[in-house]
Amino acid sequence: MNVIHAYKPFEIQELTLSEWKQRPVKNNFFELVWVRNGTGTQCINYNEQAYSKGDIFLHPPLKCHSFTVEEPTTFVFLKFSDSFFKQVGGSSIDRNAWFDEASYILSNYNQLPGSVIQSEIDRQHMERLIDIILQEARNQTETINGLITSLMTGILELLMRNIKKTIYFESIKDQTDDRIVRMLQYLNEHIGEPDQLKVEILADLFSMSPTYVSEYFRKQVNMSLREYIIKAKLKLVEIRLLHSDKTLTEIADELGFTDVSHLSKTFKKYVGISIRDFKKEGEYRMLTRNVCTAAATA
Repeated sequence: MNVIHAYKPFEIQELTLSEWKQRPVKNNFFELVWVRNGTGTQCINYNEQAYSKGDIFLHPPLKCHSFTVEEPTTFVFLKFSDSFFKQVGGSSIDRNAWFDEASYILSNYNQLPGSVIQSEIDRQHMERLIDIILQEARNQTETINGLITSLMTGILELLMRNIKKTIYFESIKDQTDDRIVRMLQYLNEHIGEPDQLKVEILADLFSMSPTYVSEYFRKQVNMSLREYIIKAKLKLVEIRLLHSDKTLTEIADELGFTDVSHLSKTFKKYVGISIRDFKKEGEYRMLTRNVCTAAATA
């Protein structure tokens, strides 16, 4: 294995494999995998998907993942955490803005199989960005951190753009009405702003009567508007609990819960376990993730 450059919040690796072997590395937050060449099968949580040259996969944390190599394959693995964007190269990055974007990716993408980049142009952009990061990592110059941060921001934007094009159609029954696609996008982008999620606001934005909004949403998504908003918020709560140092009070305030008690009761009702038990379970899965990966490759 060739570890080109690695430090706690960021790691990039390029390796060619004729068979898959468990790697002694862990996902800090999530991992991007680019197939430079080769063919085989990707497995996430025992769900398989064929891969080929140019495919780009996003591996969320806490998921078993592996590859079955059919033809010798060159992989590029790019892992990074939110701490990578805190303070890099002496220049401060807006961590909260980035974390919101990254949380959005995880909350909506972690069940989708296959290549994350659907646009051929965006795939080419992504390949160029990854190649430049590899070159800079090899050089190990004093300016590496600042440049890589900028390139990683570009990668994040490409991920966001492509995921937004696909996730909404996974939730709807009628894909002929683009209003529901735009509505779902709006809801996810404003999920922490309760005043922007009111029926009256949605009715005005999407040109329908207030009395019809809820009926329309349920018909298209097979879920009530209220339930969708609550579940979307709770997915972000889960991510913050496992991947940030925010307090429950901060999380409750940020996502529009009345207080910690309201957050805790809602979490228990919809997730099925208490916040405390969820955190313990999440920490345990993080520690045992490599065991899970080994089982997937057995």
